[in-house]
Amino acid sequence: MPNKLNILLISPYDLGRQPFALAQAGAWLKAEGFHVEYLDLSIQKLSEESLEKAQLIGLYLGMHTATRIALKALPKINQVAPNATLFSFGLYAPLNQDILSQHGVQYFFGGESEPDILQLAKQLASDDHSTLENTVVRTSKIDFKLPDRSSLPAISRYAKLIPENGQQKILGFIETSRGCKYVCRHCPVTPIYEGKFRIVPFDIVMQDIAQQVDMGAEHISFGDPDFFNGPTHAKKVVTAMHERFPTLSFDATIKIEHILKHADLLSVLKQTGCLFVTCAVESFDDDILLKLDKGHTRDDTFKAVTLLKQAGIVISPTFVPFSPWASLNGCRDLLRDIISLDLINEVAPIQLAIRLLIPNGSYLLKLPNFEKLIGDFDADTLGYQWEHNDSAVDQLQLDIMAIVERADKEDTSRHETFSNIWQATHKALNISTPELPNSPAKDVPHLSEAWYCCAEPTNEHINIF
Repeated sequence: MPNKLNILLISPYDLGRQPFALAQAGAWLKAEGFHVEYLDLSIQKLSEESLEKAQLIGLYLGMHTATRIALKALPKINQVAPNATLFSFGLYAPLNQDILSQHGVQYFFGGESEPDILQLAKQLASDDHSTLENTVVRTSKIDFKLPDRSSLPAISRYAKLIPENGQQKILGFIETSRGCKYVCRHCPVTPIYEGKFRIVPFDIVMQDIAQQVDMGAEHISFGDPDFFNGPTHAKKVVTAMHERFPTLSFDATIKIEHILKHADLLSVLKQTGCLFVTCAVESFDDDILLKLDKGHTRDDTFKAVTLLKQAGIVISPTFVPFSPWASLNGCRDLLRDIISLDLINEVAPIQLAIRLLIPNGSYLLKLPNFEKLIGDFDADTLGYQWEHNDSAVDQLQLDIMAIVERADKEDTSRHETFSNIWQATHKALNISTPELPNSPAKDVPHLSEAWYCCAEPTNEHINIF
């Protein structure tokens, strides 16, 4: 029987992908007869018509950038829908409840939040005034449903695969698990899941892949924090996917530690269509890696790169070059290691400009004496402020970000952009710039959206209203 409550689920930004979280929550709500609309602010404008008729509005805050955008959108949401009940869900919802509550958000759900969203909707629909906890972090198992993607923007409007030949392919985005069994200190998953992860059932994953193939998907990007948290599950999924859709390619995110531990599965990935693997390398400095609790060393990364190359799989590394522990020499050494590993073309230029983000609840705050390196929490940027004790390091980060943003606007190649960063780094050191090795620029498969879940948003991300 239809419920009369009108619900609007909003995703401010989700790394250029069609948001699984909206589709999963929508499936739960629609199964109980609720009328649900979706709005993706990375593609769509805030709809006054949708806001006006919504009685319950949910904001999916799966990452820092999304939360910053949501805070920009909330004044208009409150203006157009002053009587709607507002809730937030996702990794950043419980961690920022104090700030969000100042903007009219009343409920904050983290982890496996679908049961709590459904309970809130049922209480509002029945005019039940019994007390519902306004903050819930749930990491217990839930019964996942087939994501309802029917009224989301078409997947052709989201990020694309850019294969080696330069032709774009339509992406599908799949989650085979949530959470992570590791507790890297800078990761936003850690404060919510605290080392737990939950498998999305195999049948649901396969049905979701099939429905996105029907929507035109030619490549699947697995959005799990780590695809090898459940290696048996991952192997089963890619094997079955390849058997059913043999022309479908894919990519996944896998820890350096897991590349080494499950090296025997790399051939399976290659045989079933894996084009590249994203690895959170973060640094080549063992001391910094220890502080981040990454679980791998510089030597481990070199071994993992060799294993992936031997398997014929491209590595797409992520980095956090700028932190309170960085140095100008360290920045140069990072570039040197990228050169020695022959990864100039594999590294998305934005990865060389990333500055360490310290949000509410970050496990970095547990480091001894870390508070001496940072300032107060800033409600506008949703992070603890810090300045490097060498202002030249902060200036280099700004210079590299400017190079990257200009390269993006001018469609400069990765190789040329790296060369410009190489020069800027040596200029900051006030030494002559060595010639780069005479290695040709090459195309590598990558996604058209190269942003990073743990990064500060650019002005382009948040200046959308």
